[in-house]
Amino acid sequence: MNRILSSFLLLLMAWNPGSEPVPLTLRVLTYNIHHGEGTDGRVDLSRLAGVVTSVHPDLVALQEVDARTERTSGVDELAELARLTDLHPAFGKTMDYGGGEYGVAVLSRWPLVAAHNDPLPNLPDHEPRTALTVEVAVGEGGPRIEFTSTHLDQGRDPENRLAQARYLNERLVRDDDHPTILAGDMNARPDTPVMDVLEARWANPPAADPSPIGPSGRPRLRVDYVLIRPVTRWRVVESSIVDEAVASDHRPLLVVLEWTGPR
Repeated sequence: MNRILSSFLLLLMAWNPGSEPVPLTLRVLTYNIHHGEGTDGRVDLSRLAGVVTSVHPDLVALQEVDARTERTSGVDELAELARLTDLHPAFGKTMDYGGGEYGVAVLSRWPLVAAHNDPLPNLPDHEPRTALTVEVAVGEGGPRIEFTSTHLDQGRDPENRLAQARYLNERLVRDDDHPTILAGDMNARPDTPVMDVLEARWANPPAADPSPIGPSGRPRLRVDYVLIRPVTRWRVVESSIVDEAVASDHRPLLVVLEWTGPR
């Protein structure tokens, strides 16, 4: 279904004259794509795009995205994924890498109203990290949603991640009914101090499968999340790990949400 028809159907569903507004359903995916390289050692963006489109997402947070680097043969990975999925792209550069750039990204069913890329607090000897935030208008008369893709520090010492989590709370949290979603690879297991910091201000829908299977075929600890605000305005319809273990060294997380707040 093309983008124009999808938007028209969404408007038709949301417009319900003479009765209460129909709740808006939103499909959100977060996926660390490992610069397109699968567990079989092949870089295959068509395979990744197939994983994304198979779950029909409205918003996608991507991590570990290469742009014109030597290791991925100079391909602009986000531009290619946007073409293959027919979604609107935004790239958040983390750092220069291998003759190109490396960072996080967003794909959106709707055009982007605004975008800003915020470097996260970081120790000098650690890989830089960033948070890419976009604003999308969900159809005519729909809500404006703030959607952030991020990838927190992976060092053994959690202090850097804790500083980054606190910064995200300060930067993104507003005390109003504005729909806000934070998604990405937090490099933090459930029930850790980093997730405690985030969950103090965000709701964390539990995944149906809390232990996704890693490349070895054994369960691995969950580090990918979709967090939502305000808690009272979202209803979680579904939260599940997508059963795909080859296209990347992470499995994508799909969360289906229903927005019941004001348009």
